[in-house]
Amino acid sequence: MSDVLQLDVLGNMRRTHTCRQLGVKNVGEEVVLAGWAQRRRDHGGVIFVDLRDREGITQVVFNPEMDEQVHLKAHEIRSEYVLCVRGRVEKRPEGMTNPNLLTGDIEVLVTELRILNFAKTPPFLIEDDVDVSESIRLKYRYLDLRRPLIQQNIIRRHKASVSVRNFLVQNGFLEIETPVLTRSTPEGARDYLVPSRVNPGHFYALPQSPQLFKQLLMISGFDRYYQIVRCFRDEDLRADRQPEFTQIDMEMSFVGEEDVMAIAEGLMASLFRDVMDMRIQIPFPRLDYDDAMNRYGLDKPDVRFGLELQDVSDIVAGSGFKVFADAVKRGGMVKALNAKGCMEFSRKEIDDLTALAAVYLAKGLAWIKVREDGWQSPIVKFFSEAEKQALASRLDMQVGDLVFFVADKAKIVNEALGHLRNHLGKRLNLIDDSKFAFVWVTRFPMLEYDETEKRYQAMHHPFTSPLEEDYDRLQDAPLAVKSRAYDLVLNGSEIGGGSIRIHQKELQEKVFEALGMSRESYEEKFGFLLSALESGAPPHGGIAFGFDRLVMMLCGQSSIRDIIAFPKTQKAACLMTNAPSEPSKAQLDELGIRVTSVRV
Repeated sequence: MSDVLQLDVLGNMRRTHTCRQLGVKNVGEEVVLAGWAQRRRDHGGVIFVDLRDREGITQVVFNPEMDEQVHLKAHEIRSEYVLCVRGRVEKRPEGMTNPNLLTGDIEVLVTELRILNFAKTPPFLIEDDVDVSESIRLKYRYLDLRRPLIQQNIIRRHKASVSVRNFLVQNGFLEIETPVLTRSTPEGARDYLVPSRVNPGHFYALPQSPQLFKQLLMISGFDRYYQIVRCFRDEDLRADRQPEFTQIDMEMSFVGEEDVMAIAEGLMASLFRDVMDMRIQIPFPRLDYDDAMNRYGLDKPDVRFGLELQDVSDIVAGSGFKVFADAVKRGGMVKALNAKGCMEFSRKEIDDLTALAAVYLAKGLAWIKVREDGWQSPIVKFFSEAEKQALASRLDMQVGDLVFFVADKAKIVNEALGHLRNHLGKRLNLIDDSKFAFVWVTRFPMLEYDETEKRYQAMHHPFTSPLEEDYDRLQDAPLAVKSRAYDLVLNGSEIGGGSIRIHQKELQEKVFEALGMSRESYEEKFGFLLSALESGAPPHGGIAFGFDRLVMMLCGQSSIRDIIAFPKTQKAACLMTNAPSEPSKAQLDELGIRVTSVRV
């Protein structure tokens, strides 16, 4: 770079067009463009620069015959320099068009150039297909965000939020903010705690969701609330989780399940129309929770393909195969999955699938190959002819098939085979990735038993209403109680969940007691809610959508980090700002906090 090169200022140069706006219709016009130099090419004295802004790329041309001084200055341009150019739009010469660019039919012949800022050589090319580790991308996120794909993801996220707001406002919802600093109610994931300087020894919690506040808004008479809200959970992370995330949160008074589902379906239809220009069919199909588990093994089934599971417990309960018979005798189950046409899987491939099932605590994965000359499997000898005929009939076993079995407790069987089903669906190319398949899963169990903590836990949250006919079972048969909960599943991912809430104090207390909470405990944690329920609480219900996950699917991405401007890593760290960081001793002293140990 020349020592005498000085930075320019905009002066009277004001951008008239974005790169994407230009086309053949603009030929002959004088325009002003501003952006970053994607690349510079010197072709026999004429210099070409691909100028990039958030909407696209336009080729700008520096020809010494147009202006010798501007052409000389263009030699100083390097990748990612910030430029502003004035010039005339011209059609590209015949044979020189670029069909890969929206502006590929034209170029701008530059008459004035201003270099607004320099740029050091970036650590990676600002291109979509660049081969660079995610850690480098996140460390230099401000550069990564310049890549066209990431910019389009962020723009699509913006369009999605605008669509959501427009739909909900048109349907009578009010946008109301709820507190970020609140009290800890540790009934779900771990809270992020915030120390209070003015109340030494006391802590706020960042909200995992606005659940209680939106219920209080219903009690306050705001009968349709929504918020696109930040939430926080201190939990182990995956590709579709972040410590801070965004929900589309909504609540309605005087409603039942049908009302909430209808609004949610309308919102999805509006969102896909506005963002994807796609018409989706509503209403969405529905699956009872028990039906979803029986057929797919998971409560978030991918219904784009078959490979449904079959319960064969009744057939093998009396068989000579002790593993199956004992599992049924202990109150467990045996299920099967017929991988049609997969008979030629090698032993190594079957061992790999067995290892996958083991991740979900399956102790083994039995199998049978259906060959022309009979069944091949170590377990075939244990079945009678009648049992073999019954299995063949129920599982539609035909020559070329490979059938997998898992025997254990229902939870283990369903999870192992459910995830095996999803794996095979991808591996066998049974899934149409262009398809968006919605399904409601309803009537979840109210409670589940936590073997680690030896107590009941709410499957959704403790404010979900049980079915009216199950009120009396809360004390005597809590695991038999069904709830008025509903999840919306898209392509095997839960994108939204909600329920009709408890609006009566007495019923809420019964649920707390079923969860093993003492009166003293729930009064201390939720006394304000119980008091509010006594103040004329209307029937109400709602739903919350995982906005990040939804946008991820709209953008066709596999990680929500690619649709969030400044995401954290899987260790909840920001590599760009080096957060979290150690506070100073003075800060800790002011808060009355002493760090006694650091867990690595």
